[in-house]
Amino acid sequence: MIAVIDYGMGNLYSVEKAFLKLGAKVTVTSDPRVISRAGKVVLPGVGAFGDCMANLKKHGLIEVIREAVVRDIPFLGICLGLQLLFEGSEEDPGIAGLGILPGIVRRIDAPGLKVPHMGWNSLDYRGASLLYRNLPPQSFVYFVHSYHALPTDTSLITATTDYGGPVTASVGRGKLQAVQFHPEKSGAVGMKILSNFKDLME
Repeated sequence: MIAVIDYGMGNLYSVEKAFLKLGAKVTVTSDPRVISRAGKVVLPGVGAFGDCMANLKKHGLIEVIREAVVRDIPFLGICLGLQLLFEGSEEDPGIAGLGILPGIVRRIDAPGLKVPHMGWNSLDYRGASLLYRNLPPQSFVYFVHSYHALPTDTSLITATTDYGGPVTASVGRGKLQAVQFHPEKSGAVGMKILSNFKDLME
């Protein structure tokens, strides 16, 4: 069972629909007990960093997320779900993130380009990730974001995209993987990424 974490924000049901299309057993839930029993966990996210952290705390979800990672449960963060894994964000200074990965989330620095970064961009793979198994180089995915993660350990970056310079597109460490783009909105490439998470992340 894949648990899609519901903390009152995010495009949860499009993520659920994509996994159902792949034949996965999936539930959208805010129940920490259900999440703790899941075989895989997905943390989507849309909105402001501080609001999302407040909602995770309100629903009692912070510890169950950290425990899932410690237990090495296959875990996928999507969009803001990637950013929340880090220590904090320039979007809401002083608000602590989950602190699972070392580093900070910073506003995209792209002089002459519109921020938020919105639209289709290609991926430049930087490290091994099962999410990208059997995908061609420079595959295109769909982004909507104004901030991106800058890990302290750059080896965590598994892909970048070019938007006035390199922008972090995904990060990963073992069974913990996260993408800044929206795979559920990224056509066949996005479905392949979700399929890889479903089938290969064991």
